[in-house]
Amino acid sequence: MTQALQGSLFGDSGPAELGPLGDARRTELGEGAWVDVLPGWLSGSGELFTRLAAEVPWQEERRQMYDRVVAVPRLLCFYGEEAPLPDPVLASAREALSTHYGPELGEPFRTAGLCYYRDGRDSVAWHGDNLGRGRREDTMVAILSVGSPRVLALRPRGGGESHRYPLGHGDLIVMGGSCQRTWEHAIPKTAKGVGPRISIQFRPRGVR
Repeated sequence: MTQALQGSLFGDSGPAELGPLGDARRTELGEGAWVDVLPGWLSGSGELFTRLAAEVPWQEERRQMYDRVVAVPRLLCFYGEEAPLPDPVLASAREALSTHYGPELGEPFRTAGLCYYRDGRDSVAWHGDNLGRGRREDTMVAILSVGSPRVLALRPRGGGESHRYPLGHGDLIVMGGSCQRTWEHAIPKTAKGVGPRISIQFRPRGVR
C-alpha cells in the first residue's frame, strides 16, 4: 500500500537535521493571516520519508460523498497529544516549533497528523483547519513536507487569486493568525509524473 523511495533520488540523503527557524520568510496575506516558508528546514529528509513510508500504520479512510462512499484520496495517520511520534526527529521538530513560535502562539504544538500522497491522483480539496478552536480563534498549523514536491495552494476563503508553494525535500510552511478562518488551502491533483510525498501537520490543542 506504500511506496519506498530512496533519499538519494532527492539529493537529500544523510542523517536528518533541523536548521534554524529564524530564516523563515513571512508573507502577510491580509485580514490578520500570514504564512512563513522555510525551504529545506530538514536536511536528510529522504531518509525520513523512507522510514515513515515503511513504518507508519497508514490508514485508508472512506467517507460519504453524496449517495456513495468513496476512498479518501490519500493515506492518513493521526498522533494525539499522548501518542509517541513515529520518529525522534518529528519530536525534535515539534519541540523546535513550540520554542520558536510559542511566544507568538501562546501555547505549544501538541498533535501531529500525517498524510501520504502516493502520486498525482492523491489530493486534498480546498479547506481550512477550522474544526474546534480554529473556527473562532487565531491559531497556527505548521506543515513539514518530505518526499517529492507537491503544490500547496492558498486562496482567500470564498475564492480569489491563489498562492502556490511547491513543498517537499524537508520544506516547512507555517500558516498563522486568521489563516484557517479567512483562507483555504489544498493539494490539487496533477497529471504530471510526480513522486510520493508525506506531510506532517503540527497543531496546538483543539485544532483539526
